[in-house]
Amino acid sequence: MKEVLAVFVGGGLGSVARFTVGRWVGSLHTHYWPFGTLLINIIACALIGLLVGFADHKHWIGPTTRLLLVVGFCGGFSTFSAFSTETLTLLQQGHHTGTLLYVGASVVLCVLATFGGLVLAERL
Repeated sequence: MKEVLAVFVGGGLGSVARFTVGRWVGSLHTHYWPFGTLLINIIACALIGLLVGFADHKHWIGPTTRLLLVVGFCGGFSTFSAFSTETLTLLQQGHHTGTLLYVGASVVLCVLATFGGLVLAERL
């Protein structure tokens, strides 16, 4: 039950953080491109890499805290469903180049961010 509560609390905090960051980034521009979701997903991936590195390689984070932060917070903060919806919206609006850039940037930058987080955790 402790693990479920940890995921629940972390997920709620991550969702609120996603909402807040998304609104803030959205207020900075009027462009159709989903900068907020891309930034959120990159941050979440970097954070997951860092936290998994701290938990698995350094053993600085225990199992329950790992669940709270990785599964809960990062799971609530990152958003594949928004990425998918925004990708379809870009396509429907005829922004084919923007769609390709968004999908490519999301995949490449998120994988690099996760890798960077893991490398950083190993070096600390």
